[in-house]
Amino acid sequence: MTDRLGDRLVTAREEGFVGRRRETAAFRALLSAGRGAVVYVHGPGGIGKTTLLHHFAQLARRAGRPAVRLEAAGVRSYEEELTERIPDRPDLVLLIDGLDDPRVARDTVHRELLPRLPADALVALAGRTAPPLSWRLDPAWQGLLRLLPLGPLDEADSRELLTRRGVPPAVQDQGLAFTRGHPLALALVADVAAHGGEAAGADPSPQIVRALLASLLEAVPTPLHRTALEASSQVLSTTEPLLAALLQVADARPYFDWLCGLSAVESGLRGVHPHDLVRDALDAELRWRDPERRAALHRRASAYYQRLFTQEDDRARQRAVLADFAYLHRDSPVVGPLLEPVARGAAGAARLDRLSVSPGPVSGGELVEACTIAAIHEGIEAARLVHDWSRRPEAETYTVRGPDGVAAGFYTLIELGGAPPADAPDAPDDPAVRAARGWLAEHGELRGGETALLVRFWMSRDEYQAVSPVQTLITLRLTHHYLTDHKPAVTLLPFADPEFWEPGCAYVDFARLPAADFTAAGRRFGMFVHDWRRVPALAWLAMLTERERAEDPFTVTPPAASDPLRVLDREEFAEAVRDALRGLVRADGLRDSPLLRTRLVAGRCAAGEAGPKERAAALREAVRAAAAALEASPQDRRAFRALHHTYLRPAGTQARAAELLRLPMTTYRRHLTAGVARLTELLWQEELEGGGPEDGGPGAGEGDRPGGPPEVSRPE
Repeated sequence: MTDRLGDRLVTAREEGFVGRRRETAAFRALLSAGRGAVVYVHGPGGIGKTTLLHHFAQLARRAGRPAVRLEAAGVRSYEEELTERIPDRPDLVLLIDGLDDPRVARDTVHRELLPRLPADALVALAGRTAPPLSWRLDPAWQGLLRLLPLGPLDEADSRELLTRRGVPPAVQDQGLAFTRGHPLALALVADVAAHGGEAAGADPSPQIVRALLASLLEAVPTPLHRTALEASSQVLSTTEPLLAALLQVADARPYFDWLCGLSAVESGLRGVHPHDLVRDALDAELRWRDPERRAALHRRASAYYQRLFTQEDDRARQRAVLADFAYLHRDSPVVGPLLEPVARGAAGAARLDRLSVSPGPVSGGELVEACTIAAIHEGIEAARLVHDWSRRPEAETYTVRGPDGVAAGFYTLIELGGAPPADAPDAPDDPAVRAARGWLAEHGELRGGETALLVRFWMSRDEYQAVSPVQTLITLRLTHHYLTDHKPAVTLLPFADPEFWEPGCAYVDFARLPAADFTAAGRRFGMFVHDWRRVPALAWLAMLTERERAEDPFTVTPPAASDPLRVLDREEFAEAVRDALRGLVRADGLRDSPLLRTRLVAGRCAAGEAGPKERAAALREAVRAAAAALEASPQDRRAFRALHHTYLRPAGTQARAAELLRLPMTTYRRHLTAGVARLTELLWQEELEGGGPEDGGPGAGEGDRPGGPPEVSRPE
């Protein structure tokens, strides 16, 4: 039987373990005693806490005791682990790494998890700081809690670590003096030595990792290997396709495999990422040494993420990559603090990954949970509205669930037209909807078939609308709704604390809209709006990319076309399509088409490059793409053939076209009329949804300063 890769990794990790004799002896004694205890390992990043917990797990398994390892950063509640992953056995050994959040240590572990474990369970916890003082002062913990602070390795253990990693004796003395026993620094010395570099210098401890990385960067095999390491520090996690995009190479496998072999690079569900200390050092080095290359890596990462929305239909991957896109904005003084759950890197991503969103609109028990959360934060009337809207076809409520399966938050979306539907007299009397409809009727400029998306409710169970992992996940999921699912003409988003959120909303081009503010349960909510006709999806993402790089993000205005967007009603649009078909094959036949200034064409043009020729080419492409869709549809194929011989490759006259099709003139004209109607319908739907297969392109009009109201021009 062949060994599994996981078994080989465990064996290699154990073979590389050195030192920590005192800690190992203490843990072995607790294993032998068979009594319940809690071991708390703590020390700075890179000191070897995770390695020691892996070693503890191996010791437990050798002693015949079941060992379960958990990552604290990705766990909100331990219900799921207690019922599914943690066996109910008195000889249990539970190891929890990354216990760096005081709230998790205090609330989840101290109050929820530990009291529910078997009395003889042995628990090992690891975090950067000592446990809360309340643990050490609580009489109940006397005799149960064992603190194991970790410091640097001594000289003998440090030398043994370097020897096991193949560092020649002649190089070891210099490395020992330089690293002063810091395990991560020693591992980096081994990487530097393996690539022929030297760990020169004797800087004080805080500079160790940065100086070692500088040595490693000088000793990497090629400049592309160096860029690969630097690139991994700029993104939330690195996959092989992403690395290919960042390096601009067709095959990134050699560089990705090299990254995976570095001691300072860790792996996770999303890909690989540097250790936190290494990431910070790499980023700081690149920031001052080559800011242009850093900016270029951000642009390439952003472009890669955007392509996932245009070239793939993998919704799960699209949703996941939005966190990666948000991570690029972690340094922004405007939105960086609002992205704290993502900005924490791999640990933050793990916390998000532990949350899930209901696959569809909820009902039954899930709806009750959403109503309960609404009642807690906004009162009984809000809960009633959540319930009543759940019965309406234009509304959808989704829940965010924690690892325990319990609702941790929810949001409700309502699709609105410019006025209430005539057949909906029983719709809930909602102050938010009244305010939104009032603004839409007067200023929204919605055409037939266009809708506005009102995010009626959004909140976390525990933090309401404050910054939190639940709030972040809701924000990312709403973004996915805007870009792929609902594709509204405008989005309306209310906040209970609009002053707090206004700078962040302005950054993402959601303008403050006091005219649509409303009052509910004695609280005034502030409304914000984004017009997707003015700045379509990919143009919006491109704008955010530019704002992320700008010293003052608000100097980057939303992209604007050379002319304002032209809004045609359904009849005007159909007439323009008929005119465009008549001029389709002439060199200047589309020069005066009103369609050139519509959302249909804007969405197919690259921002800043939409001259007359480009717009005419985009219009021809749109017409031919719609015609190709007709050709692919069996029920539309006869209509397509009439279109083809009349407009796409004209036969010269309608009589000649009918002759080529071997049809009577009356039948030919019936097929042609049907073809024009179906082609117009397809183009109209594309116009309403944003234009183009990539749903991007330049903005639709001259925007005001960030925070100003959206504008579109009416037909001339």
